[in-house]
Amino acid sequence: MAVQSLYRRYRPRRFDELKGQDHVVRALRNAVINHREGQAYLFSGPRGTGKTSTARILAKVLNCEAPEDGEPCGVCNSCASIDSGNSYDVLELDAASNNGVENMRDLIERSSLGSPGRHRVYILDEVHMLSKPAEAALLKTLEEPPPHVVFVLATTDPQKVSETIRSRTQHLQFHLLPIQELEDHVRFVIKDANLKMSEQAIRRVLEQGGGSARDTLSALELVASSGGEVEDGFSSDEVIAALINSDAGSALVAMAKAMQLGTEPRALAEEIIRHLRECFLSQMAPDLVQCTDERRAELAEQARQLGNAQIVKAIERLGEVLIEMRHSPDPRVMLEVAMVGLMNRGSSGDDLSSLISRIERLEAGVVREPSAPIVRPAPINPATGRAQLGGKVSGGSTPPSPVVVSEPASDAQVVAKWSEVVSSLKPLVRALYSVVSPLSVSDDVLMVSAPNATHVTKAEEHRKAVESAIEKVLGRTLSLQFSAAAPKDPTSPTQRTKRPVADEIDVLDPKDVAESTVATTPSAIDQLTKAFPGSQVVDKPKKS
Repeated sequence: MAVQSLYRRYRPRRFDELKGQDHVVRALRNAVINHREGQAYLFSGPRGTGKTSTARILAKVLNCEAPEDGEPCGVCNSCASIDSGNSYDVLELDAASNNGVENMRDLIERSSLGSPGRHRVYILDEVHMLSKPAEAALLKTLEEPPPHVVFVLATTDPQKVSETIRSRTQHLQFHLLPIQELEDHVRFVIKDANLKMSEQAIRRVLEQGGGSARDTLSALELVASSGGEVEDGFSSDEVIAALINSDAGSALVAMAKAMQLGTEPRALAEEIIRHLRECFLSQMAPDLVQCTDERRAELAEQARQLGNAQIVKAIERLGEVLIEMRHSPDPRVMLEVAMVGLMNRGSSGDDLSSLISRIERLEAGVVREPSAPIVRPAPINPATGRAQLGGKVSGGSTPPSPVVVSEPASDAQVVAKWSEVVSSLKPLVRALYSVVSPLSVSDDVLMVSAPNATHVTKAEEHRKAVESAIEKVLGRTLSLQFSAAAPKDPTSPTQRTKRPVADEIDVLDPKDVAESTVATTPSAIDQLTKAFPGSQVVDKPKKS
């Protein structure tokens, strides 16, 4: 004889045994106490949260011979028959396999018959899988059911239930169990069933359950059958650690290990996405993460090292891979390529999300990977405090920005390093002073020569900026004194005498004009005659 599974053995049989659904219990118990129970209910929520169990408890209390404070007694004939599953007052129907219109017509015909108890309860599971004709057939009965009939419709996807059906029911939504309450329930089951379980095994069971009481107890039973210890299997922490360290090899090894244990590539991608989502929520909304406080702290640390931008990028990329896997001949390759691409953050960091991820990693104090390039800022112009025009990020060479000397420059060095002062100026000032030449230094005065008086006037407007640059680059405080360059000797052989425009134009002598010897261009008829020797061109008479 097979041993009864834990989730069936510890299925709630009273409202006060239902875990994590206080709002549902309160609504149903008050309805029973005040004799205001409805004729149609819609129970919706994730799997394993107690929808069918609650429907059975409701059926028990509606037909109980001695209900007390909205709870069934559990010992009368009606309660016992419902617990054993042979009651004529409760009819359970799976809409997934009985979704046709004929099934609904049969249910409608049976609903008009009487029953031994006060109410006849129809529990229709997975109601969202009914066909459209079946929904239409059920709708009329929900609108005007017999007085002794109560319908309980259960579904994991209420959005697929037609609005006309939902509007004729009392909709109660079931939630995933809080992790602390689920942990207390697991420890109670372990103690009551006399199971031996390590703390690590309990933690793994709670993670696998994901807030579902049934899934948690199923995972607990599997671990208990294995001796109460967690097998050395795949953990998504290995992939996340590889992603943090940008270690593609470790990620591929961890995924290969998971697939060897029987995990499909699609299920593996979904598990990694679920882990990344929990990391993201641990930063944004920790209360939404269904795990222990210790595990939540671990997820928060992983999220801090990854950075929210990298987490979002990884979720988006893996989500795209899940879609691409549908048409791929080898989904495993698709997943491995995507993971390797996510590891190469250092070499492909031109997009905005990668840059944000780098900043977050630097703020978090993450050590730079040995293979990542050393990034240095662009050279800063000391005169403006901004990045120098034309400056490039250098991987190892010395930036071209001027160096501030520790000792003041000598008079000769001032003249020799004048070009460094000019290169540190703003573009407009640099262009203006590029033709200004240093002459000499005397008593902290630097004599410079400009091409002409107009140039001196323009250069004087930027005197303070140039003197400041001299102090920063050469370490000396000097005042500029301008002098216009002396005009050049017009008798110099290198100086070209400018002539009037009229003098530069030579007058053409008519005698110099010779008769053109260029032959005239032959006519079209001459060219045709030459091309076809012996031919004759004849004019075609015009039509009258």
